[in-house]
Formats: sequence, structure tokens, C-alpha cells
Amino acid sequence: MYVEGPAQRHSTPRRNPTSRLRSRSPGGFYGWHVVGVSALALALTAPGQTAGIAAFIGPVTAELGISRSAVATAYLVGTLTGAAAMPLVGRALDRFGARRTMAVIGAVFGAVLVGLSLVSSLVGLTAGFVGVRLAGQGALGLTATTAVAFWFTRRRGLALGIVSAVGATGISLAPVGLEVLVSAQGWRTAWLVEGLVVWAVVVPLALLGLRDRPADLGQVPDGRVDTDRPAPPPVEGRTLRQAARTPFFWVVLAGVAVSGMLATGVTFHQLDLLGERGLSSTEAAANFLPQTAAGLLSTLAVGALVDRFDGRRLAVACMLPLAGGLLWGTVVTPGWSALGFGLTIGAAGGAIRTLEAGSFPRYFGTTHLGSIRGVVASVSVGSTAFGPVAFALVRDATGSYGPALLAGAVLPGLVAVAALLAPRPTEPVPQRL
Repeated sequence: MYVEGPAQRHSTPRRNPTSRLRSRSPGGFYGWHVVGVSALALALTAPGQTAGIAAFIGPVTAELGISRSAVATAYLVGTLTGAAAMPLVGRALDRFGARRTMAVIGAVFGAVLVGLSLVSSLVGLTAGFVGVRLAGQGALGLTATTAVAFWFTRRRGLALGIVSAVGATGISLAPVGLEVLVSAQGWRTAWLVEGLVVWAVVVPLALLGLRDRPADLGQVPDGRVDTDRPAPPPVEGRTLRQAARTPFFWVVLAGVAVSGMLATGVTFHQLDLLGERGLSSTEAAANFLPQTAAGLLSTLAVGALVDRFDGRRLAVACMLPLAGGLLWGTVVTPGWSALGFGLTIGAAGGAIRTLEAGSFPRYFGTTHLGSIRGVVASVSVGSTAFGPVAFALVRDATGSYGPALLAGAVLPGLVAVAALLAPRPTEPVPQRL
């Protein structure tokens, strides 16, 4: 028989947190409310994502009188600098909790976007890129997914899959709206509007909608406990140093880096890359649609499986579509071949990040989860800076993207082999009571 989890911190009958929560969530468990808040926050990282920034590049270069290469360099500097600060965000999560950390990040992110609407030089633009890549793509996304990990154990993968899928949908749709807004009102107004939206949504959501852990509301992870058996003792979470001693940590970290670098490289150059294979610009742009659909399905699938299967096998499953999609890109042609390319590349897009978000709490616990995932986020953000540059250099040197795609396909293959050879990761042991 299952019943609602008992209050752990509130002993007076006047303040029954579970009964108070029923007015805010149908089942009484607040974790699904946290899922909704985190999914919306993840979608609002769009202004800091490459796709969200791309709509501004042309108008900004024209008005400020700077070259595209200069903007690309500023973006590279901003991405790497933002990535270097991510471990600090992870430690803040462990110390202050997701609620306060997300509120501060939302305030900073909104301020940076408002500041970008006022830039008049390359220096100011570079500083703005540092801020949006740190606060937007990195810190806000890290906080949103980590917040969910504390509220679930058995259904953690499913919950994180939902957050990732909804967030990815919002990020994918944002460029369409931004293109319209920039065309109608100008890039300065568009950045100002983005900043105001982040302030108006993220900060209140964090302060009013998030709670750090189930115990803060007298609940337990997943919302229910088996009363026929005593509740399991809490587990002792591994530190970053202890996690780094496990081969599985490095396998997933390498997978995140490879995926971030190669997927960004393909996305950044997709119109030119597919145009080289005979697709029109319209057909190349339309290929983002099957990629988005496949990405959503793969994210949900990995989220549902991560709680049940060996993380090493799932890492292989995440890497093979990436390798296959890159190889496919060397022979893709218009029509069904292009559709298959889009589905394969899209399926590889968010799979490894969902695996990381769901498996690290499982194998390393949640005590130091922010510090551990902060390092991963740093690598994830930093890797996206190199893909577009590497693909462009190979294209300039050889006249084709084919060599870059072939060389890139080797990397996920190596990660898959490493995953097969790595020893099975063990879950943390319960504390002695």
C-alpha cells in the first residue's frame, strides 16, 4: 500500500505541508510542479543559445560596422569565458540551493540582455556574449535540470526527459519569433524585450515556484513511500573528486563534449553544408523540423530508460546516431535521404545530455551534484565554441565539409568503444543509521 510521504520537518498539526500543497498540485506531490517550472526556465535559455543569437548577427554587424569574423571571435571568447565560470555556478547550487541560485541567475541574465540592447562597440558585444552564454545557455539550464534531480529517484529520468523535451521545443521555436521581432522592431528592441521577459518570468518562477528539496515541504522524492517497508536510508553522495575517479564520469563527459562540438558545427553551417549536397536553402532550413522532432523523441526515450538500464549501454546508444548522422552527411541528397539525415542528427542532439542529467544523480548521489554537473556544464558550453570554427577551417582548406564530417564521426565512435570497455558504475551506498 502506498500513502503520501510523512512530514519530516513540520511537527505541528496546524502546518500540514502536504495538505497545503494539494491546492497547488493535483496529487499533492510538489515535484511535478518543479518539473513545470524547470521546463519553462529551460525554454527561456533560448536568448543565450546559438539559435537565439543567430537572428541578431546580421543586423548587429550592419549597424555597428564590424565584420562577421569579428563577431564570431567575440562569440568564441564569450562562450569560453562563460564556460570557465560554470563550476562556480555548480558550487553555488550545492551551497544555496536551486531556488535562490535560479533567481539570481534570472536577474543577471535579464540585465545582460537589456545591456546588449545598448551596446555600441565590439568590446561591449563581447562582454554581452560572456554574460548570455554564462547565465543563459550554461547557468540557467544547469539549475533547471539539477532542481528536478532532487525531487525524484525512481522517476528521475522520466521527469528530466520531460523538462529537456519541453525546453528543447521552446529553444527550437524561439528563432522564428525572434526573426519576426528583429525585422519589425530592430535588434535593440528585441534584446530589450528578451531581458524584460526573463525578468518577468524566471525570477518570480524561481522565488514562488521552486523549492530546493522535498524535505523542505515535508515530502519525499517521488512523492510516495511504501508503508510495508521502512523508508530507505539516505545515500551518501560522492564528491566531485570521487566521481572523477570513475571511468563512467569521463565517458559521459567525453560524450557531452563530442556531441556539443559536432552538433553545433553541423547546426552552424547546416545551410551551406546541405547546399553543398544539392539542397536548396529552403530545403536545408526545413531540415531543422525533422531534427527537432527526432530530438524530442530521443530525449523522452533516454529519460524513460536511464533509470532502468546500464548507463554505459545508453552512452553507446547516444553516440551511434551521432556517428551515423555525420557519415550520412557526406552522401546526403535531396528528398528522403535528407529526411533520414535530419532524423539521425536530431536523435543524437540531446540524448547524451539527458543521460548525463539522469545518470549522475543515480551513480553519484545529490549531495555534491551541483559541483559535479557544473564541471560537465563547463565542458558542454565550452565545446560548442570549437565546432563551428573547426568545420569552417576544414571547409576553407579542402573546399568541402566532407573531411570534417568523416573525421568528426570517429570521435563518437571512440566514446562508444570507451563506454563498452568501462567498468559498470556502482550506485552510492546508503548511510549507516
